[in-house]
Amino acid sequence: MAPIPFMNPPDHEFVYEVGDSVEVFCDHEKGSERVRGWLKGIVVQVDPKMVAVQFRTNVYLTDGWMVPDHILWFPQMSPHIRVPVKKTGKPDLAKVD
Repeated sequence: MAPIPFMNPPDHEFVYEVGDSVEVFCDHEKGSERVRGWLKGIVVQVDPKMVAVQFRTNVYLTDGWMVPDHILWFPQMSPHIRVPVKKTGKPDLAKVD
């Protein structure tokens, strides 16, 4: 018998995993104001196409509705989700007055 050609199933290489801390560019509350900017959240679900991120503060959809469960979904390769940027607040010790 001739061998039957077949394809291997695609490898699921997810950028994010459940429990990862991420930053998301979205509408959210800061103080008592609604702002649009980067907000830290935690990945709570991942599938081959989408990532679900949960927040501790109120978040809003682009059409203005508040999301009651504080969870927003994003495509895996969305430009609106990223690994948190680490802030370097090191003082410049070379400057001595």
